[in-house]
Amino acid sequence: MSSILSDRHFHNEAAAYRFVEARVWPNGPVCPHCGGVERISPMKGKSTRIGTYKCYQCRKPFTVKIGTIFESSHVAMNLWLQAIFLMASSKKGISANQLHRTLGVTLKTAWFMAHRIREAMREGSLGPLGGEGKTVEADETYLWKATDQSLSPQRKGRPLLKRKAGTNNKRVVVGLIERGGSVRTFHVKQATKVNVAELVSQNVAIESALYTDESRLYTEVGKTFETHESVKHSAGEYVRGEVHSNTIESYFSIFKRGMRGTYQHCAEKHLHRYLAEFDFRHNRRVAVGVNDTDRADSILGGVVGKRLTYETTLTR
Repeated sequence: MSSILSDRHFHNEAAAYRFVEARVWPNGPVCPHCGGVERISPMKGKSTRIGTYKCYQCRKPFTVKIGTIFESSHVAMNLWLQAIFLMASSKKGISANQLHRTLGVTLKTAWFMAHRIREAMREGSLGPLGGEGKTVEADETYLWKATDQSLSPQRKGRPLLKRKAGTNNKRVVVGLIERGGSVRTFHVKQATKVNVAELVSQNVAIESALYTDESRLYTEVGKTFETHESVKHSAGEYVRGEVHSNTIESYFSIFKRGMRGTYQHCAEKHLHRYLAEFDFRHNRRVAVGVNDTDRADSILGGVVGKRLTYETTLTR
């Protein structure tokens, strides 16, 4: 059995350009400068870059990279396709260090490529989850400390005292998942009744059955839905008939294993991109009929209009 990564477009740059063009321009080349679709011809010559076209309406050259996550990148297009496939097919993600070793690019380049690909995974505005006869689970989880805790010089080498783990000063992620459907996660500075209620109301249809744990965050907003049931984890109750929050907790389990085991460190300003990555893969999982190749093609479908620069990636 041959590997999918042995396909020609993963190893030949000209083939890679044709592969991307077929997905970004399914009806033929479109000039990103003027939007024209007529009087466009491939530019030929020894000094011409691969995949370059010229629009004879605005007289400007262009490639399929312009206006996409690939713009201004000097990385070969076939390496971009390898990176996209690896990120699409790795259930718990793939680190920048691993991309750096696998692709043969610098660590800085691998890190930037991964963030651009996560931007392509980010989904735009969507309709509400759930609906009549459907169930949505809601829960929140807490990651490592939101700010670096440097050691005080007054401690003079004394060991840290072990304290009970709490939620103070941790990064908060609120998750909503439709059973058998999609998931949406949100990074919030602090989980309060107000902002959690706002997220739930905006993203879940009121005809849905809402299932949560016993957290008071959902008490008031739960009254606005067709049904709101909860399980009491503190009393050892995790399932009561159809009522449980195991689906969203299973998602959080994969997310945390990826963040702690694969990525190990994530600046808070980048957390929303990692959430987009894990949401993307869950919403296009094998259980809903999407394989690794389809998932990678779906990423290519989201590359347009999401250009990032290295400076903006560092700052937000």
